[in-house]
Amino acid sequence: MNAVVLSLDAELAWGYHDLSEVKENVETARTSWSRLLALFDEFNIPATWAVVGHLFLESCDGTHANHPTPTDDWFDRDPGGSASENPFWFGDGLIDAIIDADARHELGCHTFSHVELGDEATDREVAVAETRRSIETADDAGYTLESFVFPRNKIGHRDVLAAYGLTCYRGQRPELWYDGSRFQSLGKLIDLLVSRTSPPLVTPEVDEYGLVNIPASMFLFGYEGRARTVTERLWGDPLIRSAKRGIDRAADADEGVFHLWMHPNNFTEERDFERLRTILEHLATRRDEARLQVRTMGEIAGAIRGTDPATTRTPIGPR
Repeated sequence: MNAVVLSLDAELAWGYHDLSEVKENVETARTSWSRLLALFDEFNIPATWAVVGHLFLESCDGTHANHPTPTDDWFDRDPGGSASENPFWFGDGLIDAIIDADARHELGCHTFSHVELGDEATDREVAVAETRRSIETADDAGYTLESFVFPRNKIGHRDVLAAYGLTCYRGQRPELWYDGSRFQSLGKLIDLLVSRTSPPLVTPEVDEYGLVNIPASMFLFGYEGRARTVTERLWGDPLIRSAKRGIDRAADADEGVFHLWMHPNNFTEERDFERLRTILEHLATRRDEARLQVRTMGEIAGAIRGTDPATTRTPIGPR
């Protein structure tokens, strides 16, 4: 199988509530979410949207008293109330927009409140609660979840995912030559500008719990800030070139998956959308040449497990 997969960690404020401060980009995240859906529609590119389960709620008390948590203050920042009062903590139409889009997206699971399942503070009781509650809130809203993305890519409690009927997850990116070195940032820069190696193609495999591991290939925003600004002025956007190389490699290979991931929260400037637009345009061209497929995580898992794609579990909702 040669294919491209795009996955998004859809979190709004939940992606930051346990950190020292909730980042300012949350204020533009809802608009970014909608603009991304329009871009995907423009090129008819489907993606897996891994959504924090709390976003399926229309309202809450802000305490979730019966929900086990990794820390005593876990829900302290949750303002409770309703979507109209606190739109950055609830989906309020954004999830329906994914299903109503022309591109046939998939809804995935990203835990209920963005708990890192791979953190040592997350015991099995918390993992079960986060998985079960996310699936239940989605089910109450009329959707079925199949794919899983671990918050901050910290993998753990995979047996719990399997027990609750999930079929696949986004695994860790294969190690690159500069990973773990003292000069990792410099190595990344050299790789992007000088070596220009292609992002890795990955091979989805069934793990010991029966889940399909679909590793990441590349994060779309792995090189930002002032360094990005200077680099773009001198040499153009290196991440566009890198993503194109990954797409081309997948198109020309006999088999292998190029898995590109991102957050809606990453899109804060016009150049961020232009980066994705350029990549999607290239991807659509290679797809239309009949050289590769663009598939969701659930579709990849269905193909690996030998399930007819027409019968794999997909979001339930109007089309």
